[in-house]
Amino acid sequence: MAQGPGHEPPKYERRVVERKLTAFEGTLHQALAADAHRPKQSRRSARALFSQIQAQGYRGGYSAVTDFIRAWRTRSDSSPAKAFVPLSFELGEAFQFDWSDEAMVVGGVFYNVQVAHLKLCASRAFWLVAYPSQGHEMLFDAHTRSFQALGGVARRGIYDNMKTAVDKVKRGKGRIVNARFAAMCSHYLFDPDFCNVASGWEKGVVEKNVQDSRRRIWIEASTRRFGSFIELNAWLAERCRSVWADTSHPIHRQFTVGEMLELERGHLMSMPTLFDGYVERLARVSSTCLVVAARNRYSVPCEWAGHIVSTRVYPERVEVAAMDAVVASHARLSGSGQTVFDWQHYIDLVQRKPGALRNGTPFLDLPPALLRLRQSLLRHAGGDRVMAQVLAVVPQAGLEAVLVAVELVLEGMAPAAASAWSTFAMCWRG
Repeated sequence: MAQGPGHEPPKYERRVVERKLTAFEGTLHQALAADAHRPKQSRRSARALFSQIQAQGYRGGYSAVTDFIRAWRTRSDSSPAKAFVPLSFELGEAFQFDWSDEAMVVGGVFYNVQVAHLKLCASRAFWLVAYPSQGHEMLFDAHTRSFQALGGVARRGIYDNMKTAVDKVKRGKGRIVNARFAAMCSHYLFDPDFCNVASGWEKGVVEKNVQDSRRRIWIEASTRRFGSFIELNAWLAERCRSVWADTSHPIHRQFTVGEMLELERGHLMSMPTLFDGYVERLARVSSTCLVVAARNRYSVPCEWAGHIVSTRVYPERVEVAAMDAVVASHARLSGSGQTVFDWQHYIDLVQRKPGALRNGTPFLDLPPALLRLRQSLLRHAGGDRVMAQVLAVVPQAGLEAVLVAVELVLEGMAPAAASAWSTFAMCWRG
């Protein structure tokens, strides 16, 4: 049909279709603005925000959410983009080390768990070890465990300027290195290399590992309950090996991280004897045969009361040395202000003061058979001295042999303390 002059053809008006995400953009904006004021490690991931709006009814795709987040952060970041030089490493050339902290419950106690990350720069294989705190003893232990797990030592270690390694940062690359840290480096024959101040990108391999491990490991770890740090570290060991097997190498994508580690192991230095990584301090043994180490008290054999001894603190144990010999060893206590006794440290003392057997705190932890014998003997005159004599046999014959003899005595317990000692002596010697 012909149209008259001046007649305009009809125009198609496109309907504006509201995107599925539109109704949730306000929620995302509010969440991102709040996260901008939080530490980076506490900010919600794109996946977490996606799950949050899904719970509120969002039925769109994940990519729409990531596009929105990326655009929001681009608009919000007024600082110029940072540029870095990409790094490359030969097999066996270097490893990088760093710490992270992860909030979780271990043994029923809430910790900001300190996690050591050691990562080989070429293969990207890594090892994680968790501790209740940072300290020299944890630093040394983390290196030893990591080198053992990875199968050797790289020629160079790259660090930031952490206080356990650097006593003082001087101008430029100058550093006054901590003496004990330097001793560990010399023992394992690698050269420490410290980043310039505020230049974390120089150890970007391990910095990225901190981020990746949060996504791959710590999200799952936070849903679990661990009875101890030993249990937690056993689980971390399994997860590290699992990630090696399941993750492609970022450069040589035809290989997994685990396969690249097998190649790199041939270029690592072999492990020497393990570095004895304790923290040592001198302390005086109290009149109650206790010495303070790492803010707790540990018992020492009574002959060292009043003497100066050396305390050696490891991540999981405390040793006490005197005259170049270890005279006491205890499992390390967590927290502070606690006391641990070994009743055998007080055996010589109760030979002179047998009355202490009645209410002496160290003897509350006697083995059950000895507790029953003590209870029976202390009902009789002279029973404390007989009990002291029984305990005096432990260093000579060994605890197991004494317990067997005590069980035989208890089966036919004589009414008199003297008779009980005669029976015990016959059982022990016979």
